[in-house]
Amino acid sequence: MELPGLALAVWMFICFYASVDGYPSGKIREACTSMVPCHGSSPQLSPEHTITVNGTEFKPGDNIEVHLSGPDFEGFFIQARDAEHLDSPAVGSFMLVDQRLSQLLTCGSTKNSAVSHTSKAKKKCIKVYWIAPGDAPTRVQFLATVVKKYKTFWVKIPGPVVSHPNALSPTPPLHATSEAISTSHPVSYLSKPFNASGCGSMKFCIRNPSNCDPESASCFFLSFQQEKNSVFIEMSGPSEGYLAFALSRDQWMGGDDAYLCVNEDRRVRVSTAYLKGRSPPVLDSENALEDVSWRLVDGVLQCSFRRSIRLPAYRGRFNLDASYYIFLADGEASEGGLIHKHRRQPLIANGIYNITGLPQDIGGSRSPRLVKAHGALMFVAWITTVSVGVIVARFFKPVWSHSFLFGKEMWFQVHRMLMLTTVILTSISFVLPFIYRGGWSQQAGFHPYLGCTVMALTIFQPLMAGFRPSRHAPRRQLFNWFHWSTGTTARILAVVTMFLGMDLPALDLPDPWDTYMMIGFVAWHVGVDVLLEIHSYCLVRKVEVIEDDRVQILQSLTSAEAEGRLFKQIVLTIYVCGNTVFLIAFLAAINQI
Repeated sequence: MELPGLALAVWMFICFYASVDGYPSGKIREACTSMVPCHGSSPQLSPEHTITVNGTEFKPGDNIEVHLSGPDFEGFFIQARDAEHLDSPAVGSFMLVDQRLSQLLTCGSTKNSAVSHTSKAKKKCIKVYWIAPGDAPTRVQFLATVVKKYKTFWVKIPGPVVSHPNALSPTPPLHATSEAISTSHPVSYLSKPFNASGCGSMKFCIRNPSNCDPESASCFFLSFQQEKNSVFIEMSGPSEGYLAFALSRDQWMGGDDAYLCVNEDRRVRVSTAYLKGRSPPVLDSENALEDVSWRLVDGVLQCSFRRSIRLPAYRGRFNLDASYYIFLADGEASEGGLIHKHRRQPLIANGIYNITGLPQDIGGSRSPRLVKAHGALMFVAWITTVSVGVIVARFFKPVWSHSFLFGKEMWFQVHRMLMLTTVILTSISFVLPFIYRGGWSQQAGFHPYLGCTVMALTIFQPLMAGFRPSRHAPRRQLFNWFHWSTGTTARILAVVTMFLGMDLPALDLPDPWDTYMMIGFVAWHVGVDVLLEIHSYCLVRKVEVIEDDRVQILQSLTSAEAEGRLFKQIVLTIYVCGNTVFLIAFLAAINQI
């Protein structure tokens, strides 16, 4: 009798634990069949959320845009099922739009056949793409489970039904937008890797890092060689998923002529596509490429093909005898060749080029020049000029109180010069992203909001300093506290903003190196500040305490501070040198991306 009792206890513990813990991470494969979260309560009856799609019919390989929207919710679970048998397994697979909010799950034998949340963060709308399989049933219905709060949730909210008008003669599936590609041209395997011979003399090449060898496991390589009325193209780079390049008339994604090499179960599919904004690429139903070859060895994907300079019969194909911006991107691909959005900024040529013109050997950058300048100026301002200016004002008043520069005390002039430099650099840097984006960026998270706050505080500081009361005025103490608190708040927010900005796609510094360097700089600054504070406290102990007001004490320490003058000057010199090292490291990293 003890064993059944123990089993019952274990069963009750498991159920209690599941009901308490729930699925905050969205890893809810246990609910694949029932779509019911184990939250220990009954589902609600009248749903508040809706599922919408952008079409009513599909063919195998089509992408259906699916939206789940409604009042704030914490969790969700989306599937597509046979509309005639809603208890049957999930149908088709999904592709994500925002990996911060949603993740793919495998239910049953179909990979990526469900979508769920990644955290309990509040959401209002989720957008994904459903990819119709080749063996889809005639009618497919979308279902969603939505968790508003832990005890408040809805199960299997019915969504629209989409139908396959010609289910008896399906076409082969294709994991991207639009129709299946017909492989009318033979495909061969490359026997050896590409090389850079002829770059700049016989063919137009783009390499990142500059002058890298395409046989290297870290080299992104793209070459164009004109041969009479056609161009032979080679593309190579470290990727287990896909490589793609696009010709664009501007520096923005959208309206571009794209070419993709996608790893499909250890075979590479080469295709042409058209980019519509930030949506998944629209693959062509006809392949305009010839002499297609590929190679996939040791994580390096290589493909080559030939296309005519002019293709008037193919809509969306640009003429190759004109000048364009050139993009080179890489990303992940799921089983079956389903491509995901690239996680980092594409490599972009530094200008517009005619690939059939004079052969050149150029590099590229994953960060636009204006964004690089924005980051560099902010680092100069908030790692050097602000930090040194604060140290000078806080600890060098007595040391430089009898030294004058342009009729004012030296510490004050140095402090004012450094802070005005900060205002100028920050103001210039502040407008550069707006010039680059042409307005506000919706893709940068909290970084632009904090940046605007820092800019406002940066402008407010010198304006407040212009109304500084005289040294012995009754309101001088109040001014000192406001001046200090505003400056300290601006510095803290600036550091937080830089932490967030370093990992944005437009300025994706090496990770985790960038985080460690920023933490090192903060620790360095705090360490020097604490050291000088301890030194000042030791000097205070050497003199007679006139009042409890520490500011007044420090102003009376002329003789004691003279003893520590050499020490402070040595510390300041070391501090400036240390900040310079951090600054050079950050600027070098920006220059390399």
